[in-house]
Parts: sequence; structure tokens; C-alpha cells
Amino acid sequence: MLTLQQITYAHPNKDVLFDQLNFTLNKQDKIALIGNNGAGKSTLLKLIAGELHPLSGELRAEARPYYIPQHFGQFNDQTIAGALHITEKLCALQAILEGDVREEHFTALDDDWGIEERCREALAQWGLEGLDLAQQMASLSGGQKTKVFLAGIQIHNPQLVLMDEPSNHLDARSRVLLYDYIHNTHHTLIVVSHDRVLLDLLPAVCELSKKGLTAYGGNYTFYAGQKTIEAQALQEDVKDREKALRKAREVEKEAIERQQKLDARGKRKQEKAGVPTIMMNTLRNNAEKSTSRMKDVHAEKVDAIRQELGELRRELPDKDKMKIGFEDSALHNGKILVTAKEISFRYGRHSVWEHPLSFQLTSGQRIAIKGNNGSGKTTLIQIILGSLEPAAGAIQRAPATTIYIDQDYSLIDNRLTVYEQAEQFNTGRLQEHEVKSRLTHFLFQTAQWAKPCTALSGGEKMRLILCCLTIGKQAPDMIVLDEPTNNLDIQNIEILTEAINGYQGTLIVVSHDARFLEQVGVCDEIVLD
Repeated sequence: MLTLQQITYAHPNKDVLFDQLNFTLNKQDKIALIGNNGAGKSTLLKLIAGELHPLSGELRAEARPYYIPQHFGQFNDQTIAGALHITEKLCALQAILEGDVREEHFTALDDDWGIEERCREALAQWGLEGLDLAQQMASLSGGQKTKVFLAGIQIHNPQLVLMDEPSNHLDARSRVLLYDYIHNTHHTLIVVSHDRVLLDLLPAVCELSKKGLTAYGGNYTFYAGQKTIEAQALQEDVKDREKALRKAREVEKEAIERQQKLDARGKRKQEKAGVPTIMMNTLRNNAEKSTSRMKDVHAEKVDAIRQELGELRRELPDKDKMKIGFEDSALHNGKILVTAKEISFRYGRHSVWEHPLSFQLTSGQRIAIKGNNGSGKTTLIQIILGSLEPAAGAIQRAPATTIYIDQDYSLIDNRLTVYEQAEQFNTGRLQEHEVKSRLTHFLFQTAQWAKPCTALSGGEKMRLILCCLTIGKQAPDMIVLDEPTNNLDIQNIEILTEAINGYQGTLIVVSHDARFLEQVGVCDEIVLD
């Protein structure tokens, strides 16, 4: 079905992204392609789709792949039919039905007389009933654009389907449709995703890293278990090398001290024996050379162990290098923060929710706001935070400090550098070296301190926000996360999960990621209709 041999790809600036990749995909295989941000997953899909070309190597595919990209902005000036590459067929069919029977129309249609009906059925399957194929893609939401391309699978019925983060903009209902398709289809699949529910539906995982492509014969849960075993073994190796380094330094110190004592004892004997000065100088020089050779031998051994230790530490997963810790919230658990009674909200004459909402939020609570796209989840957050007021009903808010982290990470000021952003949260008046130490703990090395925030990836912005929260003198009483995992790879989702699990205050989450909600301990929910 698909073979990659010695594939090398370099960016336009000549930087090599990956080198000599080898990969074979058989018919009806279903593969999850995973790896950290920047590993080249999306680039590899584009190479397979034919949108990019390798620097060297050979790529052979038995059939033309159907590619669902992660971003859709490039299609905004096209119609839905144009984005799905069916405009020519539809125009040919319309011309024939109107009596234009030129051969070129029959060639373009290629006997696909059911194209219109198949389009209607495919769009309806994904909840896009009544959508006009002549409508501009720019008029659609992110979720609708994704579903248009998912409908394209049924329209084209390809042998090989490539998906890049297909669940990113989908609500819970649409995700179920996607999961059903992945579970039941006989199409050959390569899927890039951070959605761990989706990844567990795929029977094999292929990890893209600096080492190349590594295949794991099981779903994501199996892969994660294998990676845990590997990480534990690596941690043991690090501990062994640390122990060996300490021992080597002790041996070096003891040997030098022992040699110095022997040299001093020999010198006293020589002085008592009346050895001539010239002979004393020769013996002293020999002793110094002997000590120097001993130091060199031990220094080489220590340096070799230090290099081995450094290499092992570089192989550690980034989340194992980080030091995460939040201060406790100043509020006691159970304090009532928000009480809403029969609240509603309207945009013009349109009521956002079918029924008024009543709920109570308390300190230490972990709650999810759930609902399909367009159900008013963000509106409810804004009401809770006080930036909007309900059109009817009553809401009471107790004084509390709140941090709102949306999926665009607007808490970050893109005009600042990484270090300047961290300083904005330095209410505890940490020294400069202490702030930089915190940045290092969150994987921002020296070269990145002066990097503008506008150049950061989604994962980097999330890590910077977490770092800023630990720099503040007091943790916020409430953290609100609005689709926090949408722009994160699995590694950064794990970092976020670990950080949130160390936070003791109130947590409100809007997310379609069921695994994330489970792992951060969400117990309560507000469901919007």
C-alpha cells in the first residue's frame, strides 16, 4: 500500500527535519503517528499526500491518499465543492443534464452519476444537512470545516486516508461519529492526533523522533506502558551513573591525598638522609609528574562518566526534567465562590440556553462545562468571571483571584520576551537568577529567555503560563481552562496534567478531551443544551 525508503526532508533553510526514514504500510493497516511538537508529523503526512517532496529517498503509494489537514485557512477562498475537488464533476453533471453532451463533460464526470446524492448523504452523515456545496469555506466554523473534509471520505471512498488532528475542533457528538468511523472502517489509515481516546482505537502506534520511526505493536495505552518501562529503565541508568560519578570523584580525591602523603613522607626521609639538593629537585619533579599523571587518569574517568550521564539526562522525557509546584490557594475548601439562580443570556432575541441555569461553585471543586459547539460554554465562563452579566436571574460572586487560560493563550503578552512575561508575575519579588531558574525548570533554556512570546508554539505558551503561575507569590483561587489541550501534543498535555494535579484551588474546565478530564480529577459537570 505505502513504502518509504531512506526519506530525508529539509526545510527551505536547509535544516534537516528527519533523515533516512523507512516505513511500510500494508492494506487496511490503521496507524497512529505520534511524536513531540516539531518532530515532523504533519510534514510527513504532507510528503505522503504529495503536497511536499523529500530531499532524497523514494516514496511509493499504490493509490492516491485522501488528506485531511490540521488547518484549513488555505481553503477560505474556495467553495466547499472546490475544497473537496468535486467542482469539475458537478459542473459536468449539470451541463449534461441541461443538454450539453460534449465528450469533455462525460470524461470529467467519469460515469459518477450519483455524485450529488452521495455528497448530500455524506454531509448529512456528519450533521451538515442542507449545506450548499457552493458556499464559501470561509463562512464555516472550524468544526464544520473538519466535518466537510471528513464527509469527503465517503464522497471519494479512497483506499488510504491521512488525518492530521481530526478531532481538534469537534464537539462531543461529532467525536463519537469520528470514533465510530475509525473503529469500523476498512480504509487504510494514518492518523496524527493527541486525542488519546481516538488513539486507543488504532491497533498500532508509530513514534516519530530524532531516532526516526519506531513501531509499537499495540494501541496508545500499550505504547504508553512501554514508554513508562523505558523511562523507568532510563531513570535507573541515570541514578547508576550519578552514583558512579560520585564514587569516581571520591576515589580520585582519596588517591590524590594518598599520593600527596606518600610524597611528603618521602621528602622528609630524603631530608633526614641528607640527599643533595639537585637530587631532591629531581625526585620532587618525578613525584609531581606522577601525581599529575594520576590526576589525568582519574580526570579522564570522571569526565567519561559525566558525559555518559549528560547523554542519559538528555534522553529523559521533558516532563521528567521539570520541577512543578503551585502554592496553595488562600481560600479554605468548600467556600462558596459563585451562586447562580435561574440565569439566562440572550444575543439579540436569541436565548443561548433552552432552560435557565442554576448552580453553585465552591473552593477546591473540579468541574467541567460540557455541551456541543455553539451551546454557550464560553458565554457561561464569561458570566462566571464577571465580564458578562445574565439577562435574567441572579448571580453572586465572592471575591477571588482567577486565572483564565483560553485555547489562544491570550494571557501571554506577545509584545514581551519570555523573561519579561515571567517578570510580569513576579509578585514575590524573586531575584533575577531565581526567575531564570524557574524558566529553566519549565524547559526554557538561556537562548530562549530573550525570545519574543509571539514566536512561541502553543505548547511553549502553555508551559510559560504554568511557569508564571509558580512564580507568583500566591496561587490563584480559581483556574479556568477553555479547551486547554486543543493545540498541545501528548507530551505537553502530560505536563499540563501533572501541573494541574499539583494545584489545590478551584478548577473549571471546558474540554472535549474525556481522558484529560478524567486525569485531572473532574468530578462535577454543568451540561448545556
